[in-house]
Amino acid sequence: MILNLSEGKKPFIAYLLLKFMIFIGSDHAGFEMKEAIKWHLENTETPFEDLGAHQFEVEDDYPDIAKVVCERIQKEGGKGILVCGTGQGMTIAANKFRGIRASLCWNEATVKVAAEHNDANVIALPGRIISKEEGVKLVKLWLKTSFSKEERHNRRITKIKEFEKGKVHL
Repeated sequence: MILNLSEGKKPFIAYLLLKFMIFIGSDHAGFEMKEAIKWHLENTETPFEDLGAHQFEVEDDYPDIAKVVCERIQKEGGKGILVCGTGQGMTIAANKFRGIRASLCWNEATVKVAAEHNDANVIALPGRIISKEEGVKLVKLWLKTSFSKEERHNRRITKIKEFEKGKVHL
């Protein structure tokens, strides 16, 4: 589901304030948490698109969902929220895509560091480890926390970008 930005002023204003689209996806283990996060995003008029799974399907695979979300971010910009059982699989899969900085987040401290230090454009949440309410709380914190832009963090992100180009500094 996508929040229609053309239907009213408030969603459009929310989009302008947020300045990016959120792409969200989960496998079966994260499906309930994803639905809770979607409910929150809809009720706060935050622009997002649900890229799957669109129903609970025990046979789905987290790499397929991570791929769809990350490819949309690569193509259109924006941020992503991925949810699986532990968050680990989604994080590993997402970080295989150039330009994606995915962080596994399970509490407020990990979310703040993901945003402030790593400028994470994707967070992965553990749907089987934390509650749906905690997941929503972490998404809210991530969306309102900005990258610090401190020189040391910029320097580290630049090195990661160089790794993506095949330039490894030892």
